[in-house]
Amino acid sequence: MRQINLGSSNLKVPVIGIGCMRMGGLDIKEAARYIDTCMELGLNFFDHADIYGGGECEKIFAEAINMNPEVREKVIIQSKCGIRPDIGMYDFSKEYILNSVDNILKRLNTEYLDVLLLHRPDALVEPEEVAETFDILERSGKVNNFGVSNHKPAQIELLKKYVKQDIIVDQLQTSITNATMISNGINVNTGDDAALDRDDSVLDYCRLNDITIQNWSPFQYGCFEGPFLGNDKFKTLNEKVNELADKYGITDSAMAVAWLLRHPAHMQPIVGTMNIKRIKDISKAADVELSREDWYGIFKAAGNRLP
Repeated sequence: MRQINLGSSNLKVPVIGIGCMRMGGLDIKEAARYIDTCMELGLNFFDHADIYGGGECEKIFAEAINMNPEVREKVIIQSKCGIRPDIGMYDFSKEYILNSVDNILKRLNTEYLDVLLLHRPDALVEPEEVAETFDILERSGKVNNFGVSNHKPAQIELLKKYVKQDIIVDQLQTSITNATMISNGINVNTGDDAALDRDDSVLDYCRLNDITIQNWSPFQYGCFEGPFLGNDKFKTLNEKVNELADKYGITDSAMAVAWLLRHPAHMQPIVGTMNIKRIKDISKAADVELSREDWYGIFKAAGNRLP
């Protein structure tokens, strides 16, 4: 499996990450078979969050992989915190982050996380407090690297003013149909709606600052409206995706991932399928490099116009 450095760190990761949000729907034997398949494919990067299944996804993962020091050395584990669905708010306070990390580590049966992400921007964030918290987590050996999710450049800059650790990841929703961070750059200096910068130039910012963009929901359109693959709402797009999937000898799902991987920002799609056959098919995207013509063909088939 092809690898990249995660952000500015020396941490080598596969170009495709495994999202564990749906692992709560598997029993232990099913989860073990799925994880074993991922490991055989070289997909040893697992993305968690404290809210996935109310924490059950992390427990299932640890039990299914039979977590122990030898196993731990073979996997790269990322988790996220900051969303509090119990009371409907976001929380980047020192107390909450430290408590959340301790509970994550307990559920995963590990002493450390390779990466911790702050999940969604907290309007009441106090960056000085976050900096103190990151220092505690780093000194204690509980977290090796830090990042954010769903943050725009100015929010990252605010954290960086106080936090001494590098921010190496920004996890953002990105797919063929959710690609405004790409399309607004193409439509610069036009009066088209496509020129509206809803992402605050986050793609260019992350490239300039050696921050890896991790793409969540790479098969979804809208926020959680459903998959675009095989969807009659995207007939032209699916025709083009299927045409090129046949050309490159991969599935439509793999083509959707290959489209993201072709971008020179070296993004890391986070794939959440728990289907063994599908993850085997998707893994083949790492061996495909779309031509410039084919990449733009998919971009235009999704309804994007070139000015």
